[in-house]
Amino acid sequence: MSWLAQLQRFDEWMFFVVYDALKNITRYRIARWVSKSGDGYGYLFACIAAFAWGDPDAFWLLSLLLIGFAIELPVYWVLKNSLRRQRPYQRIARFKAVIIAHDQFSFPSGHTTAAFMFAGLCHVVMPSWTLLVYVWASAIGLSRVALGVHYPGDIFAGALLGSGLAYAVLQLGVPWIG
Repeated sequence: MSWLAQLQRFDEWMFFVVYDALKNITRYRIARWVSKSGDGYGYLFACIAAFAWGDPDAFWLLSLLLIGFAIELPVYWVLKNSLRRQRPYQRIARFKAVIIAHDQFSFPSGHTTAAFMFAGLCHVVMPSWTLLVYVWASAIGLSRVALGVHYPGDIFAGALLGSGLAYAVLQLGVPWIG
């Protein structure tokens, strides 16, 4: 068996371990709510809250997010549509997901990528938010497994990609926002 097939097998096993551990949160719709908070509205709400609280770095965060999403969306789309990994409910016949994802492929998790990019940017721009946004980003990733649309490997890859994108955006050193 190839290493890729072994990795897929391990990820499927981990999927069921995590899915079973989190199944109670799907019953109470917590996973749906947490997942929806990573659709984009949550980031907008966070920026609006920062503006409302008079945070002087709110504009910097919003600017970095716009640059980040301008980079993240095409990178995520190319990766997802090049690698074409089936979602758990597409690959595992006996499994029925809680929701059906809006796109076809699962690797990497776009929700997790965006959440960790946001968390990485917040860590630098608004360090007092660090713990909250990393817990939120992790919850978004776990919610995607709980809903049955991603493997843990998709979440791990999304977290790495999002963190890397945050680092890359910060390295751009955009002078008009710093």
